[in-house]
Amino acid sequence: MSRVSLPLMLLALAAPALAPAQPSRLPVTPEMRGTAERVAQAGVPLSDLAPNAPDSHTVQRGDTLWGISSMFLKNAWRWPELWGMNLQRIRNPHLIYPGQVLVLERRDGRATLRVAQGEGIPSNTVRLSPRVRTELLDNGAIATIPLHLIGPFLNEAVVFDNNDLDLGPRIVATQEGRVMLSRGETAYVRGDLAGARDFRLFRQLVPLVDPLSGEVLGFEGRYVGTAEHVQTGNMLVAADGKGIVVPDTFRITTTRLEAVVGDRLSPVPQQELVAYVPHAPASAVDGNIVSIYGDGLRAGQNHVVAINRGQRDGIERGHVLALWRTGRETADTTGGPRVAMRLPDERHGLLMVFRVFERVSYALILNVQEPVRAGDRFTQP
Repeated sequence: MSRVSLPLMLLALAAPALAPAQPSRLPVTPEMRGTAERVAQAGVPLSDLAPNAPDSHTVQRGDTLWGISSMFLKNAWRWPELWGMNLQRIRNPHLIYPGQVLVLERRDGRATLRVAQGEGIPSNTVRLSPRVRTELLDNGAIATIPLHLIGPFLNEAVVFDNNDLDLGPRIVATQEGRVMLSRGETAYVRGDLAGARDFRLFRQLVPLVDPLSGEVLGFEGRYVGTAEHVQTGNMLVAADGKGIVVPDTFRITTTRLEAVVGDRLSPVPQQELVAYVPHAPASAVDGNIVSIYGDGLRAGQNHVVAINRGQRDGIERGHVLALWRTGRETADTTGGPRVAMRLPDERHGLLMVFRVFERVSYALILNVQEPVRAGDRFTQP
């Protein structure tokens, strides 16, 4: 397979002042470590190298492990093997530093990668300039996926296991009776806030239905924006002794859509600024696209889709999946009776999972040759 040209670099390397890694935020699965340890002992076959693998590469700020892996190996998601080529020096795949020179050695039909120590840089060293804007996580590590692309979906792309959101807090009135509310305007809310202050706003819940089994996998809320609690409501007693409800006061802080009466509120979760380590599933995976996030009927590169596999199916954040195009139906008319045929399915793109729920996950389309539709199939790469 030829190298994959990605619109975004997926696994960012550490900056020189990187703080100690937090294992819970930088996941290295036993399968990845096992692969690395095996490769560390013997390297990889020369046949697994990319056709134009350079003799060396000087790591620069803005490089990514995905990008470097794609330079040396045919399949970029096989990054543990690149790490394992020099397990003694590259002990953690997230802790490769700008300025290090990675030298590729070929010997006895195998290839290993080592970090040069005090050596001159070979004349054919490949140098890459930064291609994406990098952002730091709270532990000092550069985010593995550019947050300006993936960050918004960590709050917006939400699947609820049931339709309890319909019973949650809701906007019951607007400032000066306005039909729609924009940023900075006031909304009045009733419902149990459970002590939270910052909320996301959602409109109707849409069931996500498995295209094959018909099972309802969860309920996707249509994201409206965010709001903050300003003043707590109470209960007044009228002259006739009847109670009068005074709702809570909220200020609209951000909007993707203009807020209206009836929109539901859900507390804003803690931001998931985690390291997304691209890797193939450890076992065979086969599933389908459930829906295109948003209102589109088709999706392309950098779009988000929901898939009908989740935690219960062993899906993890960082899983790279292959997209398949269904073979078209045709007929053999070359001789004798006409024979109906369906051509073989063809692989035409890649997904990477970035958020996982119990029965459904969200994935980013890394690259694709043709538009993606609900019902399209995916497998392990």
